[in-house]
Amino acid sequence: MKRILVFLTALALFCPVCCAEEVSPPVISAESAILMDAGSGRILYEKDAYSRRLIASTTKLMTALVALESTPHLDKVITVKPEYQAEGSSMYLKVGEELTLEELLYGLLLASGNDAALAIAGGCAGEVETFVGWMNEWAADLGMKDSHFANPNGLDDEGHYSTAYDMALLAQAVLKNKTLREMVATRSIMVAGRNLTNHNKLLWRYEGCMGMKTGYTDAAGRTLVSCAVRNGQTLICVTLKDRDDWDDHAALFDYGFQTWPVHSLARKEKVFRTLPVTGSLLPQVEVETAADVAYPLGPTERVRAKITLPKMVEAPVQKGAIAGKITFLMGEDVIGETYLLYTADVPADEPGPTLFQRMKDFLCGGEGKKTSLAALWLKME
Repeated sequence: MKRILVFLTALALFCPVCCAEEVSPPVISAESAILMDAGSGRILYEKDAYSRRLIASTTKLMTALVALESTPHLDKVITVKPEYQAEGSSMYLKVGEELTLEELLYGLLLASGNDAALAIAGGCAGEVETFVGWMNEWAADLGMKDSHFANPNGLDDEGHYSTAYDMALLAQAVLKNKTLREMVATRSIMVAGRNLTNHNKLLWRYEGCMGMKTGYTDAAGRTLVSCAVRNGQTLICVTLKDRDDWDDHAALFDYGFQTWPVHSLARKEKVFRTLPVTGSLLPQVEVETAADVAYPLGPTERVRAKITLPKMVEAPVQKGAIAGKITFLMGEDVIGETYLLYTADVPADEPGPTLFQRMKDFLCGGEGKKTSLAALWLKME
């Protein structure tokens, strides 16, 4: 089947958009930082984002993610052992106390309990060391190439490090887990007889903030992973060793939302084109986009769409079958794509009998039935 390739301006093709206002990125105090569009993974701002650094308690995002993925039952009961006691921030667990995994996760993410991290690790994996191994396996699966975990709580260790970019990848994974996404956004809660308040002040200071995780040690400095939502767009911000992280995150979010708003390039189930059909009583069939496609765009950026679609289609056609594809490009880089699907079944037209078959059927249609050729021609006329 012959196909055609057509290049069109995607924004004009699907929906008109307003140009973003171009502003300069903010000056921040962090030694490493990154701002990422969560949906597309596009990096909107970076500062030394690939240098390995201590990450302190932002580690606990990985601890929580691995716990939920390995032990999905939040009502699992974990008994506190003496070896779960830890220095630094604490949930103040008592030896012999029994808490559910859900309660420990709130203590981990809101109170930043180092003891809760050890209890979760030991309770889920049997041994803390085994759980830390799982953390490193998850990091590899997420593409965190410059990260390594030595413990589940983030206490300083030479073998415990990550980068701003890797932590943004982790944040993307956190957002995909509904339970964890809700937990990191919780401002305060009463669990296991404890009134826990989230350490992340951005939940109160920045409109649209959906939380994440704070961290601090003397060596690591202040570390922060956060996300915020505005007009359907979610941004992830990571700063490492930042003495002014609250203001820096607010400034980076403002910059991202103002300068790099997300634009809809394609909308799911939107009719794209009508194709002529051969071999059927139905003369045409519509095709529609299979998925939403959106991407953050700067003030001067333009997108083109490469459309692969047949000039016409031969019946039969099955509803939902792939008709073609739209690929969105900026320059030569692919920034998104979606299949084009047929919206209806189109049956093939069954061919009628030939003249010879009609003559044969008429002459020999029944026992003892005889008809003259003249009568046959009159009937066919």
